[in-house]
Amino acid sequence: MIEWIEKTVNIPEAVQIKIFISTMIIIGIIIIRYLLIRFLISQLSDLNQRYQWRKISLYLAVLAVFACFIPTWLGILESVGTIIGLVSAGLAIALKDPIMNIAAWIFILFRQPFRIGDRVQIGDVTGDVIDIRLFQFSLSEIGNWVDADQSTGRIIHVPNGIVFTQSQANYNWGFYHVWHEIPILLTFESDWKRAKAILIKIVNDHALAITDTAEKQIKAAAKKFRIHYTSLVPEVFTTIKDSGVLLTMRFLCDPLNRRSDEQEILENVLEEFAKYDNIDFAYPTTRFYNNLGEGELGTKPKGK
Repeated sequence: MIEWIEKTVNIPEAVQIKIFISTMIIIGIIIIRYLLIRFLISQLSDLNQRYQWRKISLYLAVLAVFACFIPTWLGILESVGTIIGLVSAGLAIALKDPIMNIAAWIFILFRQPFRIGDRVQIGDVTGDVIDIRLFQFSLSEIGNWVDADQSTGRIIHVPNGIVFTQSQANYNWGFYHVWHEIPILLTFESDWKRAKAILIKIVNDHALAITDTAEKQIKAAAKKFRIHYTSLVPEVFTTIKDSGVLLTMRFLCDPLNRRSDEQEILENVLEEFAKYDNIDFAYPTTRFYNNLGEGELGTKPKGK
């Protein structure tokens, strides 16, 4: 067979042996990876871990193939080393962006500015990381034309090299909660003190459990980042606006549940405010103010 191939295709015997060995190596590595996935990786209950180990097994398989090919084909590579060097220099210039994407991929794997499942904002794009590949990573987009942090249904593919040129905001890294604020605008005639007490109770009932968890996470994150908060408990701030008294609830929430948390709190607010006839929401209206009839005694013109 070797002699027939050598005469027919003009492939020397030594090269044929190297091709056969290389083929067996590839088949062996594929079989080993299949067995690992079938009997070990597929048994993992965590979907993120299962995905990560599938990716890692693929990268290790490719590295193993190259590691085995180098000694097998070393003699041939030495004879064309000069040509390879010249071609590599030209490719480095022509393929600058793909090479930068590969370098960024290595950076993402080892430095981990974000991981699969993290919610990130890079430039004008915000979404959940669903895949990281050699040249690009993919985001399940949120926001944009959709209100709050809900999914748009689009998959955004972003070149890896962007991590070297633009800042990244990670909603999950280190400190797994974000601050959220809900403003409630009341009329000046409303009993704002009673309303504020109601809001404090509602936001405390909802967010105090998260505060305890967040305190532990901040202590862990502070070992790596300079993160410091004097208080993590929910608060309600009072501000006077042109059209009424603004009460703003500020609290910690899970970035993935921001909209559902806001909905639950606002529904509680509507239910509680409905029990009182001296609390009213302010909204855009036109009002004629009569200082003589409505103003405080000390603000009326003298003699009136």
